[in-house]
Amino acid sequence: MTPTAQSAMLMDQARELCRPILQAAVTALSPPLYRMVGYHFGWWDAAGTATGDRHGKALRPALTLGAATACGDSPTAAVPAAAAIELLHGFTLLHDDVMDESPTRRGRPAVWRVWGVGNAILAGDALHALAFKVLPEYLPVAVAHEAIGRLTAASLELCRGQQEDCAFEQRSKVTLDEYLRMAVSKTAALMGCACAVGALCADADPGTVSAMDRFGRELGLVFQFVDDIIGIWGDPSVTGKPVGDDLLRRKYTLPVVAAMSSDGDAAVELASLYNSPGQMTPADVIRAAALVEAAGGRRVAEQYADERLAAAIDALPDRSTSAHLLTLARLARHRDR
Repeated sequence: MTPTAQSAMLMDQARELCRPILQAAVTALSPPLYRMVGYHFGWWDAAGTATGDRHGKALRPALTLGAATACGDSPTAAVPAAAAIELLHGFTLLHDDVMDESPTRRGRPAVWRVWGVGNAILAGDALHALAFKVLPEYLPVAVAHEAIGRLTAASLELCRGQQEDCAFEQRSKVTLDEYLRMAVSKTAALMGCACAVGALCADADPGTVSAMDRFGRELGLVFQFVDDIIGIWGDPSVTGKPVGDDLLRRKYTLPVVAAMSSDGDAAVELASLYNSPGQMTPADVIRAAALVEAAGGRRVAEQYADERLAAAIDALPDRSTSAHLLTLARLARHRDR
């Protein structure tokens, strides 16, 4: 089996194991919210007709199950925690789409485009609440208590990171240190939490739980850096987003920040283009992508992703039991969507 096929199998397994808990939790919502959330998870279309071809990657719940396996337990021990992680992640995506005014999610209209901004925010709020509701319903009291604490801390971190990311859009320049601090909060915190709660469910010792958190955080940075690369050079037929979507929205992603931090004419022209008035044209987007590459932004992002992948692997307490985590880590580095 190829690494890609193996990764797909692990994520499919996580998705199917989590589905009963997710659906039981979502069913408790009022019918309008239930319809929106099920649409977001890809269970049905906007009319409520079941569909099996639209769903997320399920990387984070797969990491939770993989962490439990690496710590010597069955992946099923961590299914409730994996479901909570997926609910919390769903909350972030619904709110991200509103804040970024992203018209699509997974190749079809985002929830806010179908039901409106207010409803999309409320659907995200509901998922956030459900993430904390499922933990004490399915896990032992002590494990649930610690898992709730970690999800709470991760929620606060990712809100801070998202606020910083939004604030960058009002800036004319962002430093690499500022960008990296934002990425740790916005993306890495939740992946660290996903791995840590998987270890908690396996009754791992505190040192191992901390090591899993470090692994997930490093992998979260890998994921974000690759996401930034895809946001400029990804294939729209694969990503479901327009060509150079991040450039079109003048996002300060790692390739852009690295390019602007370099010396040379390309960096100067890129900064001028980013700070020019009016909407970017398709020609501007193509030019900006070329400038980012010429200024070394893509090379730096690739290098950072490779370095963080190595750091993630080094953080694993026992590689001999971490085959699933290693497979998912390599997928995060080499994905195309």
